[in-house]
Amino acid sequence: MKRLTDHLIVISFDCLSSLDFPQLQELPNFKELLQSGSYCNQVKTIYPSVTYPCHTTIVTGKYPNRHGVVNNTFLQPGRVSPDWYWHRKHVQGTTLYDEAKKAGMKTAALLWPVTARANIDYNMPEIFANHTWHHQIPVSLVNGSIRYQLDMNRRFGHLRKGLDQPELDDFVLESAVHTIKTKKPELLLVHFVDLDTQRHYHGFSSKEAMDAVRRHDFRLGRIIQALKESGIYENSAVVALGDHSALDESKAVKLNVLFREHGLIDINTRGHVQNWKAYCKSCDGSAYIYLNDPTDIKTKEVVEKLLKNLVLDETNGIEKVISQDEVAALGADTNCAFMAEARRGFYIKEQLDGEFIDVITDRDVRAKRYTLASHGYSPEKENYTTTIMAAGKGIRQNIVVPSMRLVDEGPTFARLLGLHLGETDGHIIDDLLSV
Repeated sequence: MKRLTDHLIVISFDCLSSLDFPQLQELPNFKELLQSGSYCNQVKTIYPSVTYPCHTTIVTGKYPNRHGVVNNTFLQPGRVSPDWYWHRKHVQGTTLYDEAKKAGMKTAALLWPVTARANIDYNMPEIFANHTWHHQIPVSLVNGSIRYQLDMNRRFGHLRKGLDQPELDDFVLESAVHTIKTKKPELLLVHFVDLDTQRHYHGFSSKEAMDAVRRHDFRLGRIIQALKESGIYENSAVVALGDHSALDESKAVKLNVLFREHGLIDINTRGHVQNWKAYCKSCDGSAYIYLNDPTDIKTKEVVEKLLKNLVLDETNGIEKVISQDEVAALGADTNCAFMAEARRGFYIKEQLDGEFIDVITDRDVRAKRYTLASHGYSPEKENYTTTIMAAGKGIRQNIVVPSMRLVDEGPTFARLLGLHLGETDGHIIDDLLSV
């Protein structure tokens, strides 16, 4: 298959929404990318629309129930901070970076989700120390390219303040710029989280979020300038995209509190889950409902009745109960018994204690117990699409694609590099490509 570009630079601006598009059109670097290339401002995300499943979909072209990354974190009932789907081993089937590597291409990834211990030449995976006996730097080093990460930390580590934003993205930016100039990767995947963080803790349209969009414009410009200075700009395709949107919320629904009240979850004297028949696994704007014994029909009936009764009263915050068959059709985890979709203004947490509905206060947000905006909602929610824009070698100019899906991005990127991802759920968006 003919290769359409020599270098593919994919920049993910986490939580970039279609609603941001008017602002993007006025910012110098996004404006230049839009004017020199093509775009789609109605990209339908996946379900659940959380970061790790989304980014795995982008590089596989598959829905979560086929690529295996069905949530950000694992089902670990009662764990205050469950482990995440950090590692490449959790991805079923091939990925864009796997196929690029097989074809002999030089690959790099910076904080791209689910790439820990992936076969990537220059890999700084997104992973954090999640246990008291872990330390961040060695955890990162052993799960990525050790020498490369040591070099990036030596050069730019002073920019970081732990995992705080925008400092972490500033570190990622300088690392990306240096990588472009010194390594000239044929596939580069970069993940920026600044906007997502600001929306979570300040609200969708907050000043902090709008400032983050402007910082992202600067970051895009720096990356484009690095391509020019390294002499590979004319032979590169640059893609800027979002993975999901977000919605403001002011109340948290705690379904596990309800399950405890009905004897479906037992807690020991230390507050740990001792036994459970049903458990709510949060995806923020939605939730999986799992049964400990999937063949337990009686418990399934009890849970279904509880959930459907919640839907009858809008103040309960549950908009819809989704059956297992419907979950499968949506591409989510078929191991669950149900999914619950939150109403606008609500999101779902998996806490086991307190009130069933918590009104979120500024104090809660400052303590990072709750957020003011979240994602994970159904892609069918109104004004919930994301965006993609691309320019450069292999990309047609002045094309507006009316609509596409997140699953279409992987096959399209593969086609740019002359690769194939096998049997995907998405298809190549030929209108974007100068075939």
